[in-house]
Amino acid sequence: MAKKGNRVQVILECTEHKTSGKPGTSRYITEKNKKNTPERIELKKFNPILKKVTVHKEIK
Repeated sequence: MAKKGNRVQVILECTEHKTSGKPGTSRYITEKNKKNTPERIELKKFNPILKKVTVHKEIK
């Protein structure tokens, strides 16, 4: 029987987009190992609305 892993799906949302005043949101879905990184992750990802690389933080 397969055992459940420690990997969970997380949603990353742009931090700069809220203050820009432009409509829409920039979100990415990725996975993380909750045993190795129990805290929320931050990654630099491309925001297509702002057309630049920004910091995306984990939500929920």
